[in-house]
Amino acid sequence: MTPDSMLTIAWDVDDVLNDLMRVWLEEKWLPEHPGCALRYGDIVKNPPHEILGISLESYLASLDAFRLSIDFMQMPPVKEVRDWFSASGHLFRHVAVTAVPMKAAHVSAAWVMRHFGPWIRTFHVVPSPREGEQVFQYDQDKAAFLKWIGKIDLSIDDAEANLSQCQQAGIRGLAFPRPWNRNVTTITQTLDSLTDLSS
Repeated sequence: MTPDSMLTIAWDVDDVLNDLMRVWLEEKWLPEHPGCALRYGDIVKNPPHEILGISLESYLASLDAFRLSIDFMQMPPVKEVRDWFSASGHLFRHVAVTAVPMKAAHVSAAWVMRHFGPWIRTFHVVPSPREGEQVFQYDQDKAAFLKWIGKIDLSIDDAEANLSQCQQAGIRGLAFPRPWNRNVTTITQTLDSLTDLSS
């Protein structure tokens, strides 16, 4: 198999390559809100501000503070995903595509290259808007960016809205199993379905 004949996978970063929501909830939100009885499995909507009983702005401020902390950089990758890359990553080409605020994009890029650099060689940002941040938008969403790139065979994302937009743009999508989407298979089963595409 030559690089030109390989399928190209676009990977979302947060909650696909890493466990951002779980780690943020368990290491930042719950310690700061000891009266909160929610657990990770209760997060059936993303963003989860309504479940938490706070405003979207408050949720994003807390999440962004975590993104910019040392705790984010120390967050390990999802073990099953890292193991899959070690075993099968060489069968595909890979790009990272994330919707992160620009103020945290450099941290996300460093995290991806640290853990997945042997396979993921390009990192792309479709900026997630934040109050007070004025950023020129090339693309309105990930699907528009992926369509512009024109080389993507499969997009893996935890957000079904992103996958629906990809489908409308003619790009195949795969939901990464999370409590807020409808993929009820395990992470390993989902990744095994990728390996089957290489043959």
